[in-house]
Amino acid sequence: MGGEATIEVVYALPERQRVVRLVLPATGLTAAAAVERSGLLDEFPELRKRPLVLGIFGTVCAPEHSLRDRDRVEIYRPLRVDPRAQRRERAAQTARGKGRKR
Repeated sequence: MGGEATIEVVYALPERQRVVRLVLPATGLTAAAAVERSGLLDEFPELRKRPLVLGIFGTVCAPEHSLRDRDRVEIYRPLRVDPRAQRRERAAQTARGKGRKR
């Protein structure tokens, strides 16, 4: 397979999202290479301070993952709160609230 591939690389913060569309050679392209070529590592220097966690359409992948035409490489941020712990806390608050009289 030769030719070109159109790839999107995305990074989102709570207040903004950045999407970079790249047209690159279709062979030998990895997720890490696409991120590097996107310029997002320069635009968001904090990304270089931690290991990158990447995904393709919501599924975590290795940086060496080979890309295909129309893949969307996502750069994930660390979670501030564990979603399971957050759900448990909300459930506990709801249970405490049900014991009160209205």
